[in-house]
Amino acid sequence: MGALGHSGKLHPRRPPCLQAGNARSAMSSEPPPPPQPPTHQTSIGLLDTPRARDRSPSPLRGNVVPSPLPTRRTRTFSATVRASQGPVYKGVCKCFCRSKGHGFITPADGGPDIFLHISDVEGEYVPVEGDEVTYKMCSIPPKNEKLQAVEVVITHLAPGTKHETWSGHVISS
Repeated sequence: MGALGHSGKLHPRRPPCLQAGNARSAMSSEPPPPPQPPTHQTSIGLLDTPRARDRSPSPLRGNVVPSPLPTRRTRTFSATVRASQGPVYKGVCKCFCRSKGHGFITPADGGPDIFLHISDVEGEYVPVEGDEVTYKMCSIPPKNEKLQAVEVVITHLAPGTKHETWSGHVISS
């Protein structure tokens, strides 16, 4: 489908406007005619088979919702100030999953468990079940009905358990 070159041979890279037999030349001042809309269903792709995807499907694509939980990084300055001015509470770590990045604290004075985010743990050890901790609290938006522990410090390591540092070293207590 190329045009004839100077030697009379087909030239595969020549644009269509320069092909032999084309009434318009490349230097023509005539505007190109407007494109005509397709009129048949197959020409507009209604009966064509679906195109192959360029990338593999992901079960999370399109379903990822931003976390409403304020981490230390996303917490507003005013919420940080309010939390730091609040009282210090004591409790025991109920559970903590490093891979998920969160856990819960059971307050020493009873009441519902308090959410704990990985970014709010102070010190060198990853909390484990049974660790005694001190913490301050701030509310979780948008309704501010639930509480989150902030400035969490492990005061006593649970006896007889292995503790891991953030760098990955394991220490028995």
